[in-house]
Parts: sequence; structure tokens; C-alpha cells
Amino acid sequence: MKRAFCGAVLAVAAMAGGASAQQLTDDTVKLGVLTDMSSLYADINGPGAVIAVQMAIEDFGGSIGGKKIEMIQADVQNKADVAATIAGRWYDTEKVDVILGAGASSSSIATSRVAADKKKIYIAPDPASSDITGKLCNAYTVHWVYDTFALANGTGSAVVKAGGDSWFFLTADYAFGYALQRDVANVVTKAGGKVLGEVRHPINTNDFSSFLLQAQASKAKVIGLANAGGDTINAIKQASEFGIVKGGQKLAGLLVFISDVHSLGLERAQGLNLTEAFYWDLNDKTRAFAKRFAAKNNGKMPTSVQAGFYSGALQYLQAVKAAGTDNSDAVMAKLKEIKWDDPVFGQSYIRADGRKMHDMYLFEVKKPSESKGPYDYYKLVSKMSAEEAFRPLDQGECPLIKK
Repeated sequence: MKRAFCGAVLAVAAMAGGASAQQLTDDTVKLGVLTDMSSLYADINGPGAVIAVQMAIEDFGGSIGGKKIEMIQADVQNKADVAATIAGRWYDTEKVDVILGAGASSSSIATSRVAADKKKIYIAPDPASSDITGKLCNAYTVHWVYDTFALANGTGSAVVKAGGDSWFFLTADYAFGYALQRDVANVVTKAGGKVLGEVRHPINTNDFSSFLLQAQASKAKVIGLANAGGDTINAIKQASEFGIVKGGQKLAGLLVFISDVHSLGLERAQGLNLTEAFYWDLNDKTRAFAKRFAAKNNGKMPTSVQAGFYSGALQYLQAVKAAGTDNSDAVMAKLKEIKWDDPVFGQSYIRADGRKMHDMYLFEVKKPSESKGPYDYYKLVSKMSAEEAFRPLDQGECPLIKK
């Protein structure tokens, strides 16, 4: 299986023949990994993101036309000002050709703006806000894994169809939470449901009691958790302590990762619907990648975001090779020109607005009795094509798209 996977990667890496004489600034291609190494999203991206990019560089061959590939990393701390400062320094003085990551949507949006200003490529595997390819889009940013529109189309739509027609939102108080609530609320109301209220909570809070009491008092059938990582885990744990689900209300985890389910345990997480771009046990290619990754990451299977760091780094290097240069405009043109069979996401392409397109999946978390062991957590409910999952190109208000 490993040989088959590596062979597929090498076959893709050879695409377009590559130029024999690469025109590389400083005779180097430098990748910068900007991620949350120590806070509430560290299990989603963090050290695993660094491992994933290292794997991509190794699978590509470690060099381009005999010239070296380098990687640097930094902790973004999920702060927009930190992200902007590091991105500016990396692009200007440390000659970084591409930045991958930046954690939260707010810090990712800040990085995207710096990338546009510097005319350098930014690949965003971890943020959720669909505004990144909407009103905030630019010619140098690619939103790689998922977004709030796709999450709403998947989880939000499924919960409404199952009878969850009244909602109350528990929303992280920053750009990502606002975008996720907005996109899910649109799906709910279009389907004839009602939004009964909302409460916003600080990012990385430990006490959800007052917020959960408001949600409980709303009598909404569904409490939509428009948050992620440690916030989602804490909200679900404390909702259990309050007896909210036993009282008849349903929790909808609108952005849930396998690391969250692992932390919660199947006893608490069973029955949750969630939308993902990747699951380690989806097919032979995902299993091959995941097992290699887990061997380097203390046995932990990759999240979809960590798979996105691998995919984004590998495809960027392939585009540099195909373009024969690391010039940002030439590489971005090549990225948007090529359709490819991604080792972890399957058939993929990048739209003019910077949205990477691939299938998305609706999963349900297994009952403890259904699981065969660690990380055997999901059962597939349905698959959505890229065109079904993501916002239509002409509806995002991206200034790059002509009306």
C-alpha cells in the first residue's frame, strides 16, 4: 500500500514534465508554516501541520531541479496582529515563497491581506470563513480544505431535514463564528426553519455555563455550536453536565474534527453529524497517508486540516516545477490551470476566486459498540460533489469575478 501511495505521489509530481532549469529566487523554494502550536487549535493543525508539510517535501523529493526546498515555522497564537507581523517579515526579509496556515479565520484573513499586498502566495488549509473567497478574496490566496458555506450545506442542511427546525446559536466571538452562524442560519431559514436567538462567547473560554443556560432556556430544538477545537469540546462536555441533550435538545457541532471526537470519546460524541473534506479511513489513499502520518505523530490520525497542509504544500511544489519558476503570478496561474487527483482529497481544482474544489462528506459519529478501535469513529452518511458543497462562483461577491 505504501509503495502504491508513494508511486501515485511521484506520478503526480512529474506532471507537466517540469522545467529542467528552474528559475528560483535565492536558488531555494522556502515554505513557511504558520500555525497554532500551543493553544486551542493545536490538535487540529499545530505540530501535525509541520509534520504534514515535511512529509510533502520528502514525497516531492526534497529539491526542485537540484535546488533545495526549505521550511520554517512559527506559532501564530491565533492573533491577527501576530499573523500579519510574521507574514510581512517572512515575505520581505526571510524570502518565504509561500505561507501555509495561520490558524483562526481572523489571523488567516490578516495573512491573506499581507499576501495580497506583497504579491506572494498564501495557502489557507485551516480557516473556515467563506469570506476568504467571497468579499475578501484576492489573487494570491487559496482557501484549501473547507469553509462555512460547505459546513452549512452539509451539517446544517442534514439537521434541518431530520426535523431540527428551530435553532439557537452558541457562537465564537470573532470572524469565523460570525461567518459560520450566518451561513448555517441562511440554510435553516431557506428550509423553513427559525433562528430563535444567539449568544456569543469569547474564544478559548473555559466556562460555558451562562451561555448554555441561555440556549437551554430558548427551547430551540437545536443548539448550533458555531465554534471549534477546544471551545467545541468544552461546550459539548458542559452541555452533558447540564443534561441538555437528555432534556430533548440536540447539539449540532458545526465544525468538528476527528481530534475533537477523540478527546470527547464516543460515549459523549456518538450521533453527532459533521461535515468533513477528509477522513483517514475513507479509501486506500487516505489510509496510506494517514498511517504514515500517525507513525510520525505519536499514533494520532490526521485531521482534515493537517491533510490540507500536506496537500497544499505538495501541490504548490508541483506548480513551481510545472511553471519552471517560483514567481508568484506564474505559480498561481499554474495552480489554477491544473486539475489533479489529490492524494488525500481526490479530484481537485482551484477556481478563479481561490476556492479549492473537491468532494465533501457528511459523517455520523459511531456508537461505542460500532467502533473497532481507536480513531474508528465515523460512518459515511452521504457525499457531496464540490459543486454541491461550495458556494456558486457568482454568489460570493469576490472582486476577481466579473459580473
